[in-house]
Amino acid sequence: MPSYAIGDIQGCYAELRRLLDQLAFDPEHDRIWLVGDLVNRGPQSLEVLRFVRSLGEAAIVVLGNHDLHLLAVAAGNTKHSKKSTLDAVLEAPDRDDLLHWLRHQPLLHHDPTLALTMVHAGLPPQWDLDQARRCAGELESVLRSDDYRTFLREMYGNRPSLWSAELSGMERLRFITNCLTRLRYCEPDGGLALKEKGLLGSQSPGRLPWFQMPGRRTRGDRIVFGHWSTLGYWSGENVWAIDSGCLWGGTLSALTLDQDPMRVIQLDCPGALTPGEA
Repeated sequence: MPSYAIGDIQGCYAELRRLLDQLAFDPEHDRIWLVGDLVNRGPQSLEVLRFVRSLGEAAIVVLGNHDLHLLAVAAGNTKHSKKSTLDAVLEAPDRDDLLHWLRHQPLLHHDPTLALTMVHAGLPPQWDLDQARRCAGELESVLRSDDYRTFLREMYGNRPSLWSAELSGMERLRFITNCLTRLRYCEPDGGLALKEKGLLGSQSPGRLPWFQMPGRRTRGDRIVFGHWSTLGYWSGENVWAIDSGCLWGGTLSALTLDQDPMRVIQLDCPGALTPGEA
């Protein structure tokens, strides 16, 4: 069964369909893993959601920060909503069905047969894979519960920045959310440096990409992630970064998960936005 992981789409529906055509993707027999950020900033978020949902079990999705942002805006949290391009989704006749489907997607996917794990952004160095799966499950349970709106109203913020097993309530959920959907760099003490977003080598002294942190407990696990368009396609340290900036005029990347070694297939993208515009 051919399986591919595809980088951040962010509403770039035409590019997604062109890449799938290039892969000769057949939903009857093939599988795609999508690393999150299906929506926002690009021109066709509604079409992306409808299409991916229509694929059923042929598509495995993990939620990204822009997907959570859509859910938050729909739940009445308008913080940062001026930077959104989500009106088509919010005004669609099938919005409730689409949002219900999105809210029930996981934050982490692990395939023991392929020995691969997918998250949108990253994992803190203190977590092993079992801990990461448990924490993702905690957040998934809240998003799928009747009280999900309370979480979505309070999820924004950079604190707490350091993991402790004693964290509870909204602080614990916010930390989990920030790891799985926003993380790029860590502080020397293993805390989250969420304001650091740039190219490798441009970060403040002492800060390292999450996947290069000394003592990272998932170093022996193979992880696929997106979120970091300035990093582009990158492999090493037992991780594969596949957000190659389609939205910004880069490429849309697909990684062949069922091949050894895995290889990347890329589609050139015209770009819906210019870097620095948003």
